[in-house]
Amino acid sequence: MKRNARIVLLKGLVAGLLGTLAMTAGLAQTLNLGNANSAEFKVVYATAQDVAEGKKVAQTACASCHGINGVGGQKGVPNIAGQRPVYMHLEMKVYQAGGRGATGMANAVKYLSDDAIMKVAAYYSSRDPAEPSGSNVKAAPAKPDAVAAGKAAAVACGGCHGEAGVSKLAGMPSLIGMDPKYFTAAISAYKGGQRKNDMMKALVSELTDVEIANMALYYALQKPDKAQTPAPGTVAAGKTAAAGCVGCHGENGVSGNPATPSLAGQESQYFIAAMRAYKDGSRSDATMKGPAASLDDATVKNLSAYYASLAPQAAKVAKPLTIAEWAERCDRCHGVNGNSVDPRAPALAAQRVDYLDRVLLAYKKGERKSKEMAVMSEGLDDALVDGLSAHYARQKARGVTYLILPPPPPAK
Repeated sequence: MKRNARIVLLKGLVAGLLGTLAMTAGLAQTLNLGNANSAEFKVVYATAQDVAEGKKVAQTACASCHGINGVGGQKGVPNIAGQRPVYMHLEMKVYQAGGRGATGMANAVKYLSDDAIMKVAAYYSSRDPAEPSGSNVKAAPAKPDAVAAGKAAAVACGGCHGEAGVSKLAGMPSLIGMDPKYFTAAISAYKGGQRKNDMMKALVSELTDVEIANMALYYALQKPDKAQTPAPGTVAAGKTAAAGCVGCHGENGVSGNPATPSLAGQESQYFIAAMRAYKDGSRSDATMKGPAASLDDATVKNLSAYYASLAPQAAKVAKPLTIAEWAERCDRCHGVNGNSVDPRAPALAAQRVDYLDRVLLAYKKGERKSKEMAVMSEGLDDALVDGLSAHYARQKARGVTYLILPPPPPAK
């Protein structure tokens, strides 16, 4: 077994995964962490003397904010007791290099030597983690089901646009198969008067942005189907005429651009009315006015028949994850219930809510740099951030001790 390739986790990991730990039975698990001889991994070699010297560093440089035992009481300041040592070492180096800006942390570690950083990381990682109690825990806010809310808001639309957005009335558009961005833009245009339709303006005038977004999501997730109305015109002729539409509206009427509507399965009389509106200017759109003006009524009818005959496809949108589902994704790196088993990944269990809120939002806004976290936090809204922070603050934190196996005897 190579010395720099294996680390034995003797405390906390098995407790976190199995609930109990039989140390006397030799229960252990190994984790491959690559080059453990690199500078940041020296922290896992820490001796009792290193930890004692790290405490002295903590007393002068860290305790005023984080507390001498790593559980501070200042708002927005993280608990660091039991935090993964390599992660703490790496983070302090980032602060020291100015990667977090001119912050209190940057000033605190500015003049610390690599040896001091290693030892203070070892000291705090050896402390018992914070307990998930008191002001550190808050009830997770209820995250409304956006799809259910959208369905409820769309009840009033069913009379014209059909159940689940599949039109059964001539002249009324189907609403399924639309990208939520297009749906939202269209409703906002009716609401603001850019699309001229007095009835629609009156119906959507009281809708909030959240309600519109929920409706857009609801319709985007419904099973697509063709409008159930007759279509005038000739499908074959319409297919020939549609060659000039493919560039924007896609092959077979399925758009690849969220700003451009899919036309497959759309109600034919609505299609005809929309083309006339583009042609006479009552619906303003610079990209559509020219193409619409060049088409005669017969061609428009043929196009409507062709597109109405095509099978619509579901919009490329996923159902929003619940807080529990988000936490499962986070646990892949941060460990079960936020108890990291990789010394490079921070533990989240029993962390302060206000600190987790602040850091998640910083990653989302790009103020804190991490390619992985930027991707992970992209779909988070404020309610999800609050919910995830509350979830991890309530989890039982478990410390982990990392020991490097002794080196093999020298080759003879």
